[in-house]
Amino acid sequence: MSDAFTVLWTHDTCRALRKAGRVGQRPPVAFSGVHSSLPAWTGARAGDEVYALHVNRCEVFVVSRMRMIDIKRRDCCGTPPATWEDPAFPGHGDWSMLGAGGCGAMAVHVDATPVRFDVPIPGELLARLTWRNRRGQTRGLKYVVDGRLERSVSLQGFYRLTPESADELAEVVGSAPS
Repeated sequence: MSDAFTVLWTHDTCRALRKAGRVGQRPPVAFSGVHSSLPAWTGARAGDEVYALHVNRCEVFVVSRMRMIDIKRRDCCGTPPATWEDPAFPGHGDWSMLGAGGCGAMAVHVDATPVRFDVPIPGELLARLTWRNRRGQTRGLKYVVDGRLERSVSLQGFYRLTPESADELAEVVGSAPS
């Protein structure tokens, strides 16, 4: 059975996606890393889903749902850098804002829904979302007040959803207008 995770995309990342004209396009890749500058996709395996989230004015949006294909360098990634000045993944330059230049970045190939910023997570669902760690302990979001997320700190990172929350997020994405 596959798992589902969430990852928070920052304002800078989302601004760069908009500026580069990536809204409506499907990202073929995201990036994972060992440094805190990038989310570490640890625990995720091929077939797992990752919901890229964005918080804007206390509202949480699903930007893209990505199904992980693999974490490895492929021909599409381009030539590995010869020096520290060379781009790490020249074949994915169009999507570099997702972390290609991060410290220790690794390409995560994905099958994704188009990038969009108009799929809000309803406030009542926000209060019910839960994540579980490797030991099976669950937690909800902190700082949800009247269906709005006052602080995004408990979303920052790469976290495994409970199966129930994964199903509810899948429903949100599936019911979004085309």
